[in-house]
Amino acid sequence: MTAVAAAGYNAGAMRYMVLESFRGGDPVPVYRRFRERGRLMPEGLTYVSSWVTADLTRCYQVVECDDRRLLEQWMARWSDLVEFGVEPVVTSAEAGERVAP
Repeated sequence: MTAVAAAGYNAGAMRYMVLESFRGGDPVPVYRRFRERGRLMPEGLTYVSSWVTADLTRCYQVVECDDRRLLEQWMARWSDLVEFGVEPVVTSAEAGERVAP
């Protein structure tokens, strides 16, 4: 078993690092919607983990899915409150495996 598989990731899915910048630097509307309606992720888009900056203006979130359109659907549901940046990512372990001799 590879380190990536042992970490519990879906090997067939692509992982994305999503940078969420809260519009106006205001986290209150974002957290209000989250409390009222949840993540609003379509089926097939999986939340992995997230971190919020200490000033509460940005969130770094890792998600995974087999179809990038699911990620686009989810971002559209939040685009009135959040500006998004997206980067496909792999784990450090997976990067190491890719470059191993």
